[in-house]
Amino acid sequence: MQPDIVKSSGNRTKFSISKLRRSLKKSGATDKMVASVINEIRDELYQGISTREIYNRAFALLKNFKGAYASRYKLKKALYELGPSGFIFEKFISRLLKELGYRTQLNEVMQGKCVTHEVDLIAYKDSERHLIECKFHNEEGRNCDVKIPLYIDSRFRDIYAFEKKKVSGQGWVVTNTKFTGDAITYGKCAGLKLLSWDYPENNCLKKLIDEAGIYPITVSTLLSESEKQFLLEREIITGKELVKSSFYLDHQGISENRKQRILAEFEILCTNKMDHEK
Repeated sequence: MQPDIVKSSGNRTKFSISKLRRSLKKSGATDKMVASVINEIRDELYQGISTREIYNRAFALLKNFKGAYASRYKLKKALYELGPSGFIFEKFISRLLKELGYRTQLNEVMQGKCVTHEVDLIAYKDSERHLIECKFHNEEGRNCDVKIPLYIDSRFRDIYAFEKKKVSGQGWVVTNTKFTGDAITYGKCAGLKLLSWDYPENNCLKKLIDEAGIYPITVSTLLSESEKQFLLEREIITGKELVKSSFYLDHQGISENRKQRILAEFEILCTNKMDHEK
């Protein structure tokens, strides 16, 4: 019988080997590595173990195989580390959309029928314009409930009401956490595009990041917290940007050997090379 585990929300659920296996496989690890990690963790389970403890153990075991596997496994946590404010997350989403072929503008003030609104992000593609609001949380377990899309929809409708002609496109809500069931239901009904860590299932934020190879520098298993903060303050937000501007690592007094290891880790992630390893 599988033990109960405690989720970040405080709720209890049964431990699922299949869920752990899926999350480990998404890191790029081979079947043999995944089986090894699962066997280790299964032997260490106990009633009431937290999902955080399971994650930390799996992360450490993957890191023993290859840092890039652990980095990809860490992606969800790495997005939380883009805080504490939401500005860096907005810029990360802008970088991601550019990689996906959009032209973007950040923090634009737009006139509505009733009031003006600052829109986090505007994305253009195929003659369409999308108004995007980014909702960032730096604490696990805090999901976006129905109030978020409800409020954002009203703001977008005010902007559309001011515009003299209908502009093709859609309002988006993007979050690093999850949407509640009611939030998803309202988003569908109102015609909003909702994008979260795991929604929509076949085109969620995690999948878009993996496919584009645009990883935040916070996924690194080799950079220290202070080094990550130094880079973020200089708007080096993604691994691809760091590879192109590696001289910033010299500013931190990082040795040439360690510098090459850091860059190699991101080159593997950004080119998805480990997906071909068996």
